[in-house]
Amino acid sequence: MENSEKTISQTIERIHKSEYGQILASLVNTFGDWDLAEEALQESFLAAVQQWEQQGVPKRPGAWLLVVARRKALDRIRKNKPVTVDPGNLENRSFSSEREIQYEEEEIADERLKLIFTCCHPALPMEHRIALTLRALGGLTTQEIASAFLVPVPTLAQRLVRAKKKIKESGIPFYIPPIHLLPERIESVLAVIYLIFTEGYASTSGDVLIRKELCDEAIRLCRMLEILIRKNLLSPDIPDEELSEVWGLLSLMLLNHSRRNSRIDSSGRIVLLDEQDRTLWNREEIQEGLALLQKALSLGSVGPYLVQAAIGAEHAISSHSSRTDWKKIAEWYELLLKMEDTPVIRLNHAVAVSIAEGPERGLLLLSALGKDLSSYAPYYLAVADVQKRLGSSESAKESYAQALAFTNNEVEKEFIRSKFDETR
Repeated sequence: MENSEKTISQTIERIHKSEYGQILASLVNTFGDWDLAEEALQESFLAAVQQWEQQGVPKRPGAWLLVVARRKALDRIRKNKPVTVDPGNLENRSFSSEREIQYEEEEIADERLKLIFTCCHPALPMEHRIALTLRALGGLTTQEIASAFLVPVPTLAQRLVRAKKKIKESGIPFYIPPIHLLPERIESVLAVIYLIFTEGYASTSGDVLIRKELCDEAIRLCRMLEILIRKNLLSPDIPDEELSEVWGLLSLMLLNHSRRNSRIDSSGRIVLLDEQDRTLWNREEIQEGLALLQKALSLGSVGPYLVQAAIGAEHAISSHSSRTDWKKIAEWYELLLKMEDTPVIRLNHAVAVSIAEGPERGLLLLSALGKDLSSYAPYYLAVADVQKRLGSSESAKESYAQALAFTNNEVEKEFIRSKFDETR
């Protein structure tokens, strides 16, 4: 046993964050029962709190927790807990010693990848996928997830219960999908990760704009997915675009998140991109994001996340907003529209065009989106900006008022009010 410099509670919290997902994946793989695996794992953490305070932290805490959790699960099975596993099939397995748990890297990667695909299965509603992914893979508590998404704890708990029930009743398999299903399934995983990131990057409600912990968690999950895919899935049968889009999303998130320290001023107010102090941008994250972008582009396959990363790169390589190549950004958005023609992408394209070609052209494109984005605050902010540049102050104030009506985030509301007051 070795003693940690941190307190036992801090050590357990760290291990819960870093190893919860891989231990849970191993338990689900062994016993085939999600609830049983979670209950046994929670009991093993409770046992760790009691025993590690007296005996110290084991050299291999994850292996210790897995041994104890397996014992707890077997005890529940022997007590006739209604699960889908036959205890007789497990009797010959040796769970008696920490030394007997071989943490084989490939086996763990395989199990975690199975868990990712299960949590993000397309048959589950998106809000259930997000909650389950953060709980099972991120090791976040129900309270932490509920707090991050500003929903009541009982509501979040119900989502988790329903997600696991859906997995069981629908027979969603705990496996790595076959080759022909991989594009759809990886796309689902990336969508979940990106939604987690976007909620952290610009919170839709509450009194803070940036929820850094959600951005960090999304980036961590994407790193995990990238490692697991490289270890498990790279073969001549796997199309390059699968890894290309994973690298593209990771690049996109790193490039966007690198600006976090400049997006809010010392008073807590929003700072627009063209007004941000670029010396505050995280250069290490930018360099990593740019390197990932180049690796992805070298594969010759371009997907939506990769295009968005390329747009982020145009901002990252500009020393000042006046040197940003908005014509190039508008071209990237045109390419993105060919892949995903949505009103929000058309909005971003219109904004880029308004800067590259002039506000008149931008307003023309924006006007065509009014019906589709009639309750979307960023749309009215974009319209107000173009109207101000055209000298239509009264029209701009009306657009700011409409944006305010469709905003739930308090930081964004304060920003819009300030823009309204500045408009003359």
